[in-house]
Amino acid sequence: MEHVIERIKEHKIIAIVRGVALDDIVPTAHALMDGGIRLLEVTFNQSSSTGEQDTAEAIRRLCSAFGDDMIIGAGTVVSERQVAVAVEAGAQYIISPNTDAAVIRKTLELGAVSIPGALTPTEVLYAHNLGAHFVKLFPAGNLGTGYIKAIRAPISHIPLLAVGGVNDKNLMDFFKAGVSGVGVGANIVDNKLIKEKKFDELTALARLYTSQL
Repeated sequence: MEHVIERIKEHKIIAIVRGVALDDIVPTAHALMDGGIRLLEVTFNQSSSTGEQDTAEAIRRLCSAFGDDMIIGAGTVVSERQVAVAVEAGAQYIISPNTDAAVIRKTLELGAVSIPGALTPTEVLYAHNLGAHFVKLFPAGNLGTGYIKAIRAPISHIPLLAVGGVNDKNLMDFFKAGVSGVGVGANIVDNKLIKEKKFDELTALARLYTSQL
């Protein structure tokens, strides 16, 4: 667990994989890794009848292909069952859009890193007090870096990840505001490029971000 925490703090950018076909999962991750990405979040699709199985299979394939070269986590985790499914498949961190005490408890029980979502200082502190290792500030882009600076003043001891609205133009503004890391979805993991097999362009896109760190 400490190893994963340190890797998140070191590499800072979690690329969020959402809606990528299973056959494209490993080539996508290779392209992102070539661009400097070392942290990957595979999200659960809550509206799909096969969402749990698909996410678990994607995580298994990534863990098998990359070992410790990439740290794989699960995202949009909203139930204890999904925590168990993800960790059994190899996920080392669990990311949620919300703060759910049962999800955090199950994550800690299974030895994974807990990253619940929150927005207000009350929610951030609640998640931290439940044992979260990081708190995902979501949606960070809607309220901006000024909001992050303001709430960090009294809770600077809690490591925050900014997710939602992060792009290559404002990336460093979020770090200057004091976050420990960011999560970036379609702005890095461009599904159009993936479907067209333009993996070199995906690598270049990733480098727009990692080259700034």
